[in-house]
Amino acid sequence: MERKRSRSSSQPSDLLRRIRELTFSILTDLSDGQLPVIQIDRFRNYCRETSGNCYCNCDISTGKELLTMQREGHVRRLDVLLRVLRIVQTLLQENRHGSKRDIYYMHPTVFKEQSVVDRAINDICILLQCSRHNLNVVSVGNGLVMGWLRFSEAGRKFDCINSPNTAYPVPVHVESVEIDKISVAQYILVVEKESVFQRLANDLFCTKNHCIVITGRGYPDVPTRRFLRLIIKKLHLPAYCLVDCDPYGFDILTTYRFGSMQMAYDAKFLCIPELRWLGVFPSEIKKYCLPQQCLLPLTKEDKTKVEAMLLRCYLQREAPQWRLELDLLLQSGVKIEIEALSVQSLSFLAEEYLPSKIQGGLCI
Repeated sequence: MERKRSRSSSQPSDLLRRIRELTFSILTDLSDGQLPVIQIDRFRNYCRETSGNCYCNCDISTGKELLTMQREGHVRRLDVLLRVLRIVQTLLQENRHGSKRDIYYMHPTVFKEQSVVDRAINDICILLQCSRHNLNVVSVGNGLVMGWLRFSEAGRKFDCINSPNTAYPVPVHVESVEIDKISVAQYILVVEKESVFQRLANDLFCTKNHCIVITGRGYPDVPTRRFLRLIIKKLHLPAYCLVDCDPYGFDILTTYRFGSMQMAYDAKFLCIPELRWLGVFPSEIKKYCLPQQCLLPLTKEDKTKVEAMLLRCYLQREAPQWRLELDLLLQSGVKIEIEALSVQSLSFLAEEYLPSKIQGGLCI
């Protein structure tokens, strides 16, 4: 049974009230001699219906998961969930912030793995109908930004324009960020890897092209995605994404654009529908006459991953050209890294490939 998710108030006082109501209902069940049952809505941001008849909506619950004390695995999950909930309650009461790693180390012998804590935090977000940052739980910042941008975080100012090819850390507390709307930036470029980010910095790409460059250094964390959304919203700039021509590069691209399945409950607040794919396209492998040494064969794991991604409904519905390129990747049987373009010349990426594609509108 599908149920529409409504986003309730995420003020600390409201979240604390919901925590009290949840724990009170559990205690009431126990005092009445009943085993408590916690119902957790489940969400998804895609299915594998490729007929075009899919109506996936991350606002709609696709069902419920029932956690009971009658199953041993559920007892452990409930134990972890309540321990993490207690820590979250303390953070909210004391107006402090903690990282997921901080929480893990508060009970490492119980939690055993970081992924256990991550799952509990996601469950709590669904139960309390909020985003992770509303719980005062933050990620350790991983993203980098450079270019024609000024912003402040909790009153601390960052003037990237003074040194547009210098990397600055993406702010963690995005809700306290203010963007200076006076900017000469013409577009935003998201690059998959730090090595490419540094290559562009060395080539003075931002100085020459009046842009903003961001990298999540692989799969983007939540602050990087939220910060990118904020910049696009405030500066009204086009945004392009450059990733490796391989299954993992494409998966990173879709994480920015459509969100991740793990955090499907919050995809509406993390996805970036304005993002355009700039490259590297599988169809460009022949165009740039790359030597055989640059072409890496797709592994069995790569092929399995591509086949699974081809079934994602949002590609058929919202990005059919992306799907055609992904299918071409599978048919070609080879992949390349962004850096393979340097076989032309070390500055080819910054001085020819990117400017020509952006100026020519060669994105999808």
